[in-house]
Amino acid sequence: MSKVITANELKTKGISAIKAAMGEEELIITERGKNKYIVMPIEHYNYLRECELEAALIESKKEYAEKKYIKESVSNHIKRITGA
Repeated sequence: MSKVITANELKTKGISAIKAAMGEEELIITERGKNKYIVMPIEHYNYLRECELEAALIESKKEYAEKKYIKESVSNHIKRITGA
C-alpha cells in the first residue's frame, strides 16, 4: 500500500516530510484531497522507464513487420507532421 502525504505537509515540512513518509514503495502526494503526484525511489522509476522503452520497441518491431510505416524524405516527413 502506498503512503500518502498532503501538499500542505510538503509545503510546511519540505523534504523531511518525504523522508519521514518514504519507505520501500512509492509515496502519494495529495492536493485538496486528490492524489496529485507520486514520489518513488529512483531505481523503481528507472525500471518503469525501461519497461516503457521495451514496450515501445516491441510495438515498433510489430508495426515494422506488418509494414505499417511510411518511407519518405526528411522534407516530406516535416511537411506531413507539421501540416505545412
